Amino acid sequence: MKIVVCGANGYIGEALVARLLSDHGLGAGFAPLERLTLVDVALPEGLADPRIVAVRGSIAEASVRAQALEGNPDVFFQMAALPGGVAERDYAAGRAVNVDATFALLHELAKIAPAPRLVFTSSIAVFGVPLPALVDDDTLPVPGLSYGAQKLMAEILLNDLTRRGWVDARIVRLSGILARPNQPSGLISAYLSQFIHALRAGQNFTVPVSPGAPTWVMSKTRCVDNLLHAARLAPEKLPSRRTWTLPALRLTMEQLVDGLAQVAGPQVKQLIRYEPVEAIEAQFGRYPPLHTRLADSLGFQHDGDAVQFMQRVIAAIDA
Repeated sequence: MKIVVCGANGYIGEALVARLLSDHGLGAGFAPLERLTLVDVALPEGLADPRIVAVRGSIAEASVRAQALEGNPDVFFQMAALPGGVAERDYAAGRAVNVDATFALLHELAKIAPAPRLVFTSSIAVFGVPLPALVDDDTLPVPGLSYGAQKLMAEILLNDLTRRGWVDARIVRLSGILARPNQPSGLISAYLSQFIHALRAGQNFTVPVSPGAPTWVMSKTRCVDNLLHAARLAPEKLPSRRTWTLPALRLTMEQLVDGLAQVAGPQVKQLIRYEPVEAIEAQFGRYPPLHTRLADSLGFQHDGDAVQFMQRVIAAIDA
């Protein structure tokens, strides 16, 4: 089996690559991994596994896209994107990567026969704010940021290409995936990861939302589980609609801190302060209940509860 991970050096991409290599591909019931093509603007040097083909560069470059598609991949994970905060501040750059380059890549994928399985990471940013009292599979996406609009454009294109039989898309809308590395990310929601790193290090941290502000979260480990599950789904069992909001835990900021305290010790609760910023809380701290019937029926899963979530988060940080 030939697999491509586009965005392979990203936070989620690195974890997905590690799983694909350790499981020799998609695992039991699938052909073993023959070639794993990693695509990103920067990749580590000296990648030793003989199955790895490294393609360094941006998908905005036609030559990079051509190298990524060499040998007609069986499975393609498309995660390369300019993140939300950056895409909002620099519209031209966001459009160049999230629309123009992504559309070019998807149309080039559509020329491959037989149609490859394509796992595309979209985002809950497609819904915009304010959110309705409940979000479910029938909630109309009305993006409030350019990033969400760009992801929604790609969703519409992929559903159409799948309808035509040119690709076999599995589009998963991701919630907040924690905890990202403690470094600049361009994400407005970075505080959701930063507070975990700070409190574990015994440092005081001020969060820009109130204690009761709810958000939707998923651990990186569970995210990779769900991406692999998406790739494994038999196409004949899939509905015509290929866009699914993945199940996520709805937790308040206080519940996240309590979950961390259960795992890292009660002393962390003394280090947190709340100074709500209206613009940030409106964007990330007013998430309603989330019902994901379609994704649930296909076997996608969330992390269970706040303690299990934090256990996975911390295990991934310490790995």
